[in-house]
Amino acid sequence: MWERENKDCKEKEEMSIKIRFFARFRELLGTDIIIDGGTNISLASLVESIAQKNKEGYDAIFDEEGKFREFVILMRNGKRIEKTDAETVTVLDGDEIAVSPLVAGG
Repeated sequence: MWERENKDCKEKEEMSIKIRFFARFRELLGTDIIIDGGTNISLASLVESIAQKNKEGYDAIFDEEGKFREFVILMRNGKRIEKTDAETVTVLDGDEIAVSPLVAGG
């Protein structure tokens, strides 16, 4: 039983979350950022913690009140997440998060 518990702990340590920034966000914050999987962290908190490492990157994604700017698109595992839900959506080990600006063509 002890071996199994140790194995479970080891597997958890190896799990991770991948965050991909696109377009201007990529230039400011990088892309394919891998972090150790955590527990009970919201999508909004995860993006905020990474964006805070670069003031210009943070300001590109968040407004003066700390809310996502209206042109920010959030995705979790290929499915769009509404910005209003980002505080309540929990990120899980193995998730892939994408953060990109709305792109307009013409």
